[in-house]
Amino acid sequence: MLANWSADKVHFAQFLRPIGAAMSKYVGGALIPTLKIDRGDRSNLAFQLTVALRQLILSGDLSAGTRLPASRTLARDQGVSRTTVISAFEQLAAEGLLDSRIGAGTYVSAGMRVPKPAAAAARPPEELPHLARLGARIREPYFPRLGHPPAPRAFVTGMPAFDAFPGALWSRMSSQYWRENRAGIMSYPDPAGLFELREAICQHLRANRGLVCQPDHLFVFSGAQDAFTQIARMLVNPGDKVWLENPGAIGARNAFLSCGAEPVPVPVDEEGIDVEAGLKLSPDFRIAFVTPAYQHPLGVTMSLARRMQLLDAAEGAGAFIVEDDYVGEFHYGATTLPPLKTLDGGQRVIYVGTFSKTLFPAVRLGFAVVPPALAPMIERTLAAIAHGVAHSVQGITARFIAEGHFASHIRRMRGIYAGRRDALLAAAARDLGGRLEVRPTETGFHTVGIIPDGADEEVALAEAAGRAGLAVTPLSRYALEPIAQRGVTLGFSAVPPIEIERGVRVLAEIVDRPPA
Repeated sequence: MLANWSADKVHFAQFLRPIGAAMSKYVGGALIPTLKIDRGDRSNLAFQLTVALRQLILSGDLSAGTRLPASRTLARDQGVSRTTVISAFEQLAAEGLLDSRIGAGTYVSAGMRVPKPAAAAARPPEELPHLARLGARIREPYFPRLGHPPAPRAFVTGMPAFDAFPGALWSRMSSQYWRENRAGIMSYPDPAGLFELREAICQHLRANRGLVCQPDHLFVFSGAQDAFTQIARMLVNPGDKVWLENPGAIGARNAFLSCGAEPVPVPVDEEGIDVEAGLKLSPDFRIAFVTPAYQHPLGVTMSLARRMQLLDAAEGAGAFIVEDDYVGEFHYGATTLPPLKTLDGGQRVIYVGTFSKTLFPAVRLGFAVVPPALAPMIERTLAAIAHGVAHSVQGITARFIAEGHFASHIRRMRGIYAGRRDALLAAAARDLGGRLEVRPTETGFHTVGIIPDGADEEVALAEAAGRAGLAVTPLSRYALEPIAQRGVTLGFSAVPPIEIERGVRVLAEIVDRPPA
């Protein structure tokens, strides 16, 4: 009697021993209530069981030395065959996570050590030992790039009119392309770009932008941002000084900063980047990044005198100029200045263009026209480290240009964007007069609304507009150093006039609203 009581007491004490919230141990192995098989999952049951057990072991829920239920028991608990359980056990044993002992059962390997992710996550970035400097220091001045909503809205910037894109034509051309010889369309692409596309872009630039170039000096990238990053990797050493327009484009800025460049914020006036100020700040610059056709975000066009001054400065410093012509195709006045690259007698300008604005962002296609002296080095580098842009995207775009569809599309979109710009300016004059100075523009996808009297209200205005479903960005968001202008960007390209007019009315209500 006493012997039975003693045995029962020991068993009862073992039952009460705390062993964790998720499971209990007993003589037949651990109870694993969190282990579930999803009958609706199409994957193999043995695979599911293996993955689930592996996660429990690696997370520490099944600790080192824990005995698992016998294969028959676990099979019964999970409603699977014993063969399924044995297969999972064998796989985990092969991975070193389980030990099987003949006559003693299956155990979590005694050598298992579970990391403590919470403690590592709590360490500040500068103490993380295995991150490169970029990963450990990814904070200001690395501003996150401006994200866009999945659907266009007023007053998002940099987004073309999806509703006006010739999708049916693009679809037909895509279908035709994919019916061609597979060896020609499914092989690895040329890292420098499909020759047919490079040739088509050169012909378009010659006819529409007055820029004469050769296909051997033009390289295709996965968008303009990729072009900036690759150019920076090839031309910038850590500590090299790079002139950046202030305020200026965030994505390009981050590309140069990621390569260790020392940023030199150069102010912008009504003629574009202030070259004299740049020379005073850093006469030994390595690269100057500029947006001459339509300064981003202020919207001024760089004057001819300022362009010549910048070219002279680059020649004197032995530097290069990266010209971002992101919306140069879209001008609405009688005349427009050609690209800075057309004046480049000293071969100092790298001209970057993008199809994200002329076609659509998801096409992920950009290009760079480089000085002849740089072309061999860039071609060798891309051949060594780049994979190239998908054949299909390049091939379809090349035909879209060569068959005249691209030029027709550009002409049509100029008319559409001019109408949307006019709708914005007219609605702003009617509803925002005296409260927000919306500047006229002859180029681009957006303009700016200046807050009068220098009132420091741009951030609050942008936040309130965002809560109302509008997309406006304070000018200070683009600045590396404080700027005098106080205002917000107002895009007009993405939505029809009726949506622009509605957005202006909502914005007027926000401007009139007394501060909270």
